[in-house]
Amino acid sequence: MTVTEDTTPVSHFERIGGASSVKTAVELFYERVLADPELAGYFAEVEMAGQRRHLAQMLTVVLGGPNEYTGRDLATAHQPLNIPVAHYVRVGEHLTATLTQLGVPGDVITDVQAVLAQVQDQVVAGGDRADA
Repeated sequence: MTVTEDTTPVSHFERIGGASSVKTAVELFYERVLADPELAGYFAEVEMAGQRRHLAQMLTVVLGGPNEYTGRDLATAHQPLNIPVAHYVRVGEHLTATLTQLGVPGDVITDVQAVLAQVQDQVVAGGDRADA
């Protein structure tokens, strides 16, 4: 069988509408997070335009889009913040709610949640696990 555009699997990135959809998701996600009194403090000193750009690039990679991420790795960026598991879980809930609100298919959301579980140890303080 010859692989053509018709037989090439479509990435989650393409399925949800590409870069414009990721940008919309990131905007809505940060509206939710910054309105959350338990999480907003993490971003008090953060330049949010750059933060949004980094998350959009990372989410694009997670969804199978082009990898243009050039920021710090997750552990380097997050370990100094001493993020407890409860806050990590809360951020994941905001991301899931955002994707659900935007009508992202369930299998895509499940895959994003799987990535969140895989990288949790790189983000939370002391590598604590929500499922431990």
